[in-house]
Formats: sequence, structure tokens, C-alpha cells
Amino acid sequence: MTQVKDSRQTVAVLPVDAELVLKVIPMPADCNQNGDIFGGWVMAQVDLAGAVLPARYVNGRMATVAVNEFVFKQPVKVGDILSFFSSVTRIGNTSITVKVEVFAERFSMQGVYLKVTEASLTYVAIDDHGKPRPIPRKHI
Repeated sequence: MTQVKDSRQTVAVLPVDAELVLKVIPMPADCNQNGDIFGGWVMAQVDLAGAVLPARYVNGRMATVAVNEFVFKQPVKVGDILSFFSSVTRIGNTSITVKVEVFAERFSMQGVYLKVTEASLTYVAIDDHGKPRPIPRKHI
């Protein structure tokens, strides 16, 4: 990702080595007591976005097994257009780790992207009893 300095914050160029997996606009009901978007809401969206690519590999049920890293870089505002980009960073026997980067277009500055969050999450393929199971070899 390339960054350029703006007088207010770092403006980002969207990643070319990751896939756009989710776009969403937070609403007033998603705010915390400070008027920004609640971090837990952002985390839930990251978990959803992070699961998109692993779902292509596991061919069945999976569960989030770890949040390896989660960094809030900028606050998210009501009306921001959030773009979630994901890339697979590791595929194991039963688990897949992904990197998720979240970019915001402020409602008043569309076309200008700010990186607001980045995270690393690990998902595990599970069977009908919730036990880890191998990821089909055709995908590894």
C-alpha cells in the first residue's frame, strides 16, 4: 500500500494484492458514547470480511479461532464508506490466516481513502461436532 501525507492524516492508495470482500456504511445506531463508530461493530465487520476467502478453501463449516492482531488507526465516522480488503497469509492443515485492511472514504471526501483498521485473523475448518478437520488438499 502506498501512502501520501495529507495536511490532516495519511491518505492511502488501495491495495492491489488483496481482494475487496465487503463494503458497508456505518449508521448512527453503531456509534459509541464519543460519536464515533463503536470498535466492537468494526471488529464484527472485520470478522465477516475475514471469513470470505477462507470459505473458498474449507468447503464447509469454519470458526474464528484467533484474532492475532487488531489495530485501530483512525476513528470511523457515521456515513463513512468502508471497504474491506482481505488476503490469505497462511494455509495450514486445518486453519487459514488472513490479513484484513479497512479503508474509509469520508462522506464529504469520496475517492480519498484513509486506512482505519488492519487485522490478522485465523479461521479453522470444523466438522459437524465443532472439531477441527483437514482443509481439502485440492486447495493447499
